[in-house]
Amino acid sequence: MTQAPQKNEPRWAELSDDVLGSLEAGRKRGIEAVRKFVDEVTPAVDEESRRKSVIDAALELAEELVTTQIEFFRDVVRSAGQAASK
Repeated sequence: MTQAPQKNEPRWAELSDDVLGSLEAGRKRGIEAVRKFVDEVTPAVDEESRRKSVIDAALELAEELVTTQIEFFRDVVRSAGQAASK
């Protein structure tokens, strides 16, 4: 019996796993960077409310960076999918 040619699913699954792995690694690096930042800011800024404001701003920045990274990966996967289907 003749097998039908396989589609690109295995490559897509592999690409998706790579993208998810990159996102997870980026998330872990982001968390570690925020921890280091908090460790540096805590002794440098005595006033608790000011320290909280600085840390909150850093967390917002980290969230924006991660969101940008996720959007970038989505665009890459979408573009690769369109290119592979042509």
